[in-house]
Amino acid sequence: MYDKQSFIALQSIIIKEVTRYFRIWVQTLLPPAITMTLYFVIFGQLIGSRVGQMDGVSYMEYITPGIIMMSVITNSYSNVVSSFFSAKFQRSIEEMLVSPVPTLFILLGYVLGGVSRGLLTGIIVTIVAAQFVEINVNSWGILLVVVLLTSMLFATGGLVNAVFAKKFDDISIVPTFILTPLTYLGGVFYSIKLLPEFWQSVSLANPILYMVNAFRYGFLGFSDIEISTALGLILVFIVGLFSLAYYLLAKGIGIRS
Repeated sequence: MYDKQSFIALQSIIIKEVTRYFRIWVQTLLPPAITMTLYFVIFGQLIGSRVGQMDGVSYMEYITPGIIMMSVITNSYSNVVSSFFSAKFQRSIEEMLVSPVPTLFILLGYVLGGVSRGLLTGIIVTIVAAQFVEINVNSWGILLVVVLLTSMLFATGGLVNAVFAKKFDDISIVPTFILTPLTYLGGVFYSIKLLPEFWQSVSLANPILYMVNAFRYGFLGFSDIEISTALGLILVFIVGLFSLAYYLLAKGIGIRS
């Protein structure tokens, strides 16, 4: 269906994306390590010592999966939104869209580039976390599936944001006013069991809650959300966003003038 040149093009896009964030690693890979270290010191050690245990484990162990997931979400998203918008702003993406490269491969190239940065950042933050708490894994399978799917979801979301953005300020609107609040309210620092019944119901409308809890299950073996439900919703979101992103690229919406 696809010839060898198409796969070479896909490989080239991925290499370009990876080279891009490695070239500016001080801006892309170092800040998450510093920021997450502060989270562990402030929330884990200072506040955690007062909170005590959460669901039978220390507070620092409880928040570790959520903090790792925060870094994966943020970096997967920001890598694609900034890279794709830059290509759109410089009009280099138009040349790619009119080339023989399949639209699917263009989409995959950018998404996989974002996924690579998200996973690498997650590994870095996990290494940082290991300096503060003992890392135990309950299920490698669920852990890897959840982090891959979540990273892919938000990388795709970053591309959709970049397509609709008309100026550089627009690429920060979604992370600032939507992504960050949803992340902090997604059960990273607390269990929704602690909330009143009404707010527990409201929290169930937050998609990040399902990702954080599924990831926490991979580490600690318990979750506020049914794992099958969490994985099902993540897959539904991926299919929906990926289909939208493909449609936007295929039609040139927000790109071709």
